[in-house]
Amino acid sequence: MIAIIGGTSFYTMAELTEIERLTVDTPFGKPSDAIMRGEIAGQQVLFLARHGAGHRINPSKINYRANIYALKSLDVKQIVSVSAVGSLQQHLEPRHFVIPDQIYDNSKNRLATFFDDGISAHVSMAYPFCPVLRQSVIQSTTELTKVHEHGTYLCIEGPSFSTRAESQVYQQLGFSIIGMTAATEAKLAREAEICYATLACVTDYDCWHDNLAEVSVEMVINNLKANSKLSQQAICQLVANLPTTTTDCRCTSALANSIVTDPKLITRQTQQRLGPIIAKYL
Repeated sequence: MIAIIGGTSFYTMAELTEIERLTVDTPFGKPSDAIMRGEIAGQQVLFLARHGAGHRINPSKINYRANIYALKSLDVKQIVSVSAVGSLQQHLEPRHFVIPDQIYDNSKNRLATFFDDGISAHVSMAYPFCPVLRQSVIQSTTELTKVHEHGTYLCIEGPSFSTRAESQVYQQLGFSIIGMTAATEAKLAREAEICYATLACVTDYDCWHDNLAEVSVEMVINNLKANSKLSQQAICQLVANLPTTTTDCRCTSALANSIVTDPKLITRQTQQRLGPIIAKYL
């Protein structure tokens, strides 16, 4: 089972057939919106609008834990997020795609773990994106537009864009792209042992660039709309060509040896609350 998390201006997937709306409650509250279940190329696919239909929720207010938990409870094994990002490097041009392989988390007010109440775990985030799923995303996009196969995604808190001083520092530090959501999703997906990759759609040069106009919401959305058709085509190709196994992937055992709380001290309530995530280790 694969799930697509759609970002700004990516609120539905027209290619989904036999659509069913799933309303899922979780111990962490409600997800951003109903989860759409349908098929693409004969394969079952789930779709979730990260910001809710019509973009009702800003990045700081997204219930990331509910989103990832809901997908885990529906037996999702892989998540591809589609995200709008700014470019911090000249060669990463607007309307290019980037498939990042690293993250720098500069967010500030996020609940980015399931393990915060009576249980502690420390998963490895050295390689935050699933290498197997990343390759599948790359292969599904290279014939559609210019695709950059590596890059570091800088995740800021938002919802405002960077100041010029901040943007210049980020650019000088060598970060590739800037967004507001991937770090939190990647951490939670890793804890939930779900493979996770990001298809990042470049919409602008942020505001570090001396010779380009200041970033505006209008610019971002216009460029993302131009990419929307290509993004959906890429997702369709990805789903049609997904490998049936991920034998070289460690995401599915990320929690092995990561739970440090004495099992005897983990309450029944905690076991039930985190059942879909931790049951196989208790």
